[in-house]
Amino acid sequence: MGVLSSLYTGVSGLLAQGEALGVIGDNIANANTTGFKSSRAEFQDIISKSLKGILGGNQIGRGVKIGAVNPILTQGNVDATEKATDLAISGDGYFVTRGSDGESYSRDGSFHFDREGYLVTNDNQRVQGFEADERGKIINKMSDIKFPRAMIPAKATAEIRLDLNLDSRVEPGKQFNVKDPYNTSHYSTGAELYDSQGNKHLMTMFFVKTADRQWDVHGLIDGKEITGGKAGEMSEVYTGKLGFSVDGKLDTEVSSKTAFNFSGGALQNQPIKIDFGDSLTTDKGKGLAGTKQYGKDSDMISWKQDGAAAGTITNMSFNDEGVLTALYSNGQAQDLAQIALAKFENPEALYKVGNNRLKEARDSGTASIGKAGQGGRGRLFAKSLERSTVDLAMEFVSLIQNQRGFQANAKTITTTDELLGEVINLKR
Repeated sequence: MGVLSSLYTGVSGLLAQGEALGVIGDNIANANTTGFKSSRAEFQDIISKSLKGILGGNQIGRGVKIGAVNPILTQGNVDATEKATDLAISGDGYFVTRGSDGESYSRDGSFHFDREGYLVTNDNQRVQGFEADERGKIINKMSDIKFPRAMIPAKATAEIRLDLNLDSRVEPGKQFNVKDPYNTSHYSTGAELYDSQGNKHLMTMFFVKTADRQWDVHGLIDGKEITGGKAGEMSEVYTGKLGFSVDGKLDTEVSSKTAFNFSGGALQNQPIKIDFGDSLTTDKGKGLAGTKQYGKDSDMISWKQDGAAAGTITNMSFNDEGVLTALYSNGQAQDLAQIALAKFENPEALYKVGNNRLKEARDSGTASIGKAGQGGRGRLFAKSLERSTVDLAMEFVSLIQNQRGFQANAKTITTTDELLGEVINLKR
């Protein structure tokens, strides 16, 4: 009987509209959930029969059903925070996390370090990233991102680079004397260096002009810091010669003695290269970078060396490429890891497992994992979080529409009930 079928049609409408109200309620409930993507219920009609079979037309519908609940993957607003471990994705991609149930994916970047030093989510899933080698270079090896050891080892100086100007106007003729270096040289300056145990030493460099465009270099360190040296006396640990071209460019640089034998159990004969620049003959360079001989006062322009004392972590931060960098008390900075992002061909098909996490599903495709900003993956913003994409105004409008739809389907049932009452009254 057609009247009876309308009851089931109305019931299907109540069920579908009720489920749609559940989707809207879930969106509203997650209006402040970090990285949450609002969803939409998709309705599909139900066909019971066709009066003309496969010829088409004259079909009787039997109501409605929820065909799918699809997330709307729009970009949420990125809000700045003051927490160093907060990260936000702008564009495609998901953070990769690992726990007891395997890998999962999330847009929620509110991370922190647990007591074991691992970077984790709020439900203790370990965040995955690319490791850095001992020199701080990021390599393509995935692992849990972990807080490094509290202290980094000392690094012995292997090279010192000096950029000076030596005054071409001074007259040669001084005879250098280690016991009276300041009065027997034309110019002096200092450079710091570190032994194999991370102890800092000051090497004073003395420059003596021996002829036109020719200089001798003597490196002296306090004798108490050198094996076999005497406190209060300077020990010579380096000698070399510099030659310049007629236009003042560095032509040759030769080291004739290196004796960096630091006391206290440090490495003996520590190999340290003293580099004065891009010399024309020695380095086959252009002589443009580094030490020069011009007609102006001798002066140290710049210097640098690659050693460091042992250091402890004083600060850590992410940059906008997702690279975690540690700052140490010895002034060094070192990259520790880089956040990994996963991209899917069909991210709408990812399976929700709660706690802002998603799982790979059959229809989502396989995760393509890489670095931020590469292969179509989005950018990262440090000290930021992505807000929910829920628009409360639109949700309230949808709430009213579905409420009216529910009421209208209820009216279908009450009207059918009245008609059935008339049928029953036919007997009277």
